[in-house]
Amino acid sequence: MRKPRVVVVGYGFAGRGFHCYLVKLAPGLVLHGVASRNPGTRERIEREQGVRAYAGMDEVTADRDVDLVVLATPSSTHAGLAVKAMEAGKHVVTDKVMCVSLEECDRMISAARRAGVLLTVFQNRRLDGDFLTLRKVLGDGELGELRWLEMAWQGFGPPGGWRGRADMGGGRFLDLGAHLVDQLLLLMPRSIETVWCRMHHDFPRHDVESHSMLLVTFEGGATGVVDTTSMAAVSKPRFWACGTRATFAKYGLDPQEAAMLAGDIDGAVEAEDAYATVADTQGRRRVPTVPGRWRTYYENIAEVLTRGTEPLVKLEEARRVMAVLDAGMSSARSGEVVHMTLPASSQGAARER
Repeated sequence: MRKPRVVVVGYGFAGRGFHCYLVKLAPGLVLHGVASRNPGTRERIEREQGVRAYAGMDEVTADRDVDLVVLATPSSTHAGLAVKAMEAGKHVVTDKVMCVSLEECDRMISAARRAGVLLTVFQNRRLDGDFLTLRKVLGDGELGELRWLEMAWQGFGPPGGWRGRADMGGGRFLDLGAHLVDQLLLLMPRSIETVWCRMHHDFPRHDVESHSMLLVTFEGGATGVVDTTSMAAVSKPRFWACGTRATFAKYGLDPQEAAMLAGDIDGAVEAEDAYATVADTQGRRRVPTVPGRWRTYYENIAEVLTRGTEPLVKLEEARRVMAVLDAGMSSARSGEVVHMTLPASSQGAARER
């Protein structure tokens, strides 16, 4: 069986630095091409990647040799481009966020089912060392029952490029918040009862939020908080997890991105002083970080397309994320709590038991 051939649409930071790089590392895939509307960028693609440069999605969908389309374009374009690709029989990976509304998400899922193709989302942060470490600590029972979880991704200064434009799906809430909500729903795979969100808009030259606070309540009374801000010169813990037996705290970001941008993702190593802390009434200890491995994402995609393996990010899980983000945006606009009945994830519930 020939290796699936992949075209990345978009050659900005994500397309070049993440997707092209990681697809090339996956032994079961072939980077077949990259699409860009900019002629100068297409010259760079051919020079830097050594593959065909497509002028746009029409050329990509017309090429029968293309099996998988990866969307590394502004978030507001994902739904339209994904549906177009799937209607042409192509499998699709979208960068996060999957799209910009629950309605778009449902339209994409319907198109995937009609066409009988793969649709999934690039949630590489499921393969971060800090997230994997927290899952291990929870699975080992060290924290007891997880009752309160705060997650933060913070920086100082407004986002640049299209991420600084609300009409293109920019802002940290949709961009990085998509990762955090995905992680939250895996760590707390229970039925969701309410969503509340508060946003500030303090950048006079940008219409994206400067700070957002999302609060999710779950069946049984557990609470999740997702804090994304562009106004924090000093960051909170990346994870702060409170269980009935102990508390877990982890600062800093996974080292894979810095290593990848330096050209060697396998060189990523977590410094010991960045290890998480677990504390209880008996004291506290440092927890060595479980090594993250973003390579796994596209290795899994190759297995899905050639052997029928389950995708790392299933449509049910992607839709749950979009439902929470959509409710959060609605809450931020109205100032009201959104009451919802979002059943527990079947996969997550099985893991939790």
